[in-house]
Amino acid sequence: MNVILFGATGMIGAGALIECLEHDGVEAVLAVGRRSTGRSHPKLSELIHADFLDYSTVEERLTGYDACLFCLGVSAVGMSEADYRRITLDFAVAAGEVLLRRNPEMRMCFVSGAGTKVDGRQMWARVKGEAEQALLAMPWRSAHMFRPAGILPMKGVKSGVGLYRAVYTVAGWLYPAVRAVAPAFLTNTVELGQAMIRVARDGYPREILEGRDIIEAAKGVTSR
Repeated sequence: MNVILFGATGMIGAGALIECLEHDGVEAVLAVGRRSTGRSHPKLSELIHADFLDYSTVEERLTGYDACLFCLGVSAVGMSEADYRRITLDFAVAAGEVLLRRNPEMRMCFVSGAGTKVDGRQMWARVKGEAEQALLAMPWRSAHMFRPAGILPMKGVKSGVGLYRAVYTVAGWLYPAVRAVAPAFLTNTVELGQAMIRVARDGYPREILEGRDIIEAAKGVTSR
């Protein structure tokens, strides 16, 4: 399976990249971003691109892929709705349009978030909901929205946000306890990455994967 990965320099994308490079079923990964991942691997190619609304000059590089893992995203804290919508919705739609034009049989795995709701009270939830709906309306082989809640970084992955790094340091100690009492609330970058790879390769019975679905998909099972 050949995979295009957006957001590989962020925490979630970096975790997904590690899992792709370690997975025997992934033959090649193209990381699309504004800066290099800083990694070197025989499977890995990088496409440094500045304008996530216009791929006309690099469109040919996006051909020949089976799946997209779209992990690009930002925190809505301190952002205007217009700016957040541009990054969360417009970037995803622009990527989806060019990828489908080049790879009509592609599967899309989009990282959203727990609480996403198109008519939700919070701005980020509404915008992510709109992004989900826009992607699900496109003619993919199949499209799947991943809605993790808490995500613990693993294998040396770190968040680029200082506050989040502090939270993750505490969460690391609490991880076993939280998983024991609320297994659907907390996942990690390994499980999320493995779940996306399995769904990208095999599909999944549901378009929306909540926390428990993500954990089950990472194990290759579907209990509900």
